[in-house]
Amino acid sequence: MRIPISEIKVNPGRRETAPVDVRELADSIAEIGLLNPVTVSQSRTLIAGLHRLEAVKLLGWTEIECVVSSLEGLRAELAEIDENFVRSDLTPLEFGELLLRRKEIYEALHPESKNGGDRRSEGIRTSNCRSDSVSSFAQDTAEKLGVGRRTVERQVQIAKNLTSETKDILREADMPVTRKQALALSRLAPGPQAEAAALLAAGEIQSVEEYAPPVRAGPVPQPGPVLTPDALAAEASQFAQVLQRTAQRCRPEAFAQLTPPQLSTLRRQMGSAREAVEKFEKLLEMNTK
Repeated sequence: MRIPISEIKVNPGRRETAPVDVRELADSIAEIGLLNPVTVSQSRTLIAGLHRLEAVKLLGWTEIECVVSSLEGLRAELAEIDENFVRSDLTPLEFGELLLRRKEIYEALHPESKNGGDRRSEGIRTSNCRSDSVSSFAQDTAEKLGVGRRTVERQVQIAKNLTSETKDILREADMPVTRKQALALSRLAPGPQAEAAALLAAGEIQSVEEYAPPVRAGPVPQPGPVLTPDALAAEASQFAQVLQRTAQRCRPEAFAQLTPPQLSTLRRQMGSAREAVEKFEKLLEMNTK
């Protein structure tokens, strides 16, 4: 059925269209017509076909052929998300955010899927009625997208663990960060995560490993014995002398030649040294009052 374009609603927050793609599609529609109608809900909210809708707007159409779906609410949004997966230009972050929202919707529609996927609850198994099994979110999504279950889980981890600051940095980057690097960023703590993302986006480092090399598993170092007053004075004096000697030998030209990973490491080390000095100063103030 044909519906006035002015009556079709587009959900806020939906991914924006690509102007070049819309222009090309408009040229195609002008030549051969609209081959596939857009899909809307009964409340005339767009489910599938945003590029087609924007293309006919460019052509000045006031109506468009639509398929009216019985899907509403979360099921309509789920269908809208699934349509977006066919796009080839999704960045790892965009793909992950779609998957994360799909997970929220799928588990709201199928709460039993959170308790083991295909396995039925004891209540269902012992009841006389027959119930179809419900796949877990990861399994259902993997089958629909034709990818491995582990791929789905990793993409969700990216969207879930990246901070808002890091996501903003990645969105504004000239070149999209690869899935591998986005996953590595998601495993960092919030502060280092944003700093590493900024370096990646600027092209100053090529991988997260350059910023934060993997730490090999090993025994957790145990604190040494409490220092005697003489040992404390000797170690504190040695620490201060090393800092002073290093500062005296520093030259601006040497800093200018440091690589981004070296600068990042130096910032972290100086941050630790600053914390140690502040601790010393607090202890000294406590004992001089």
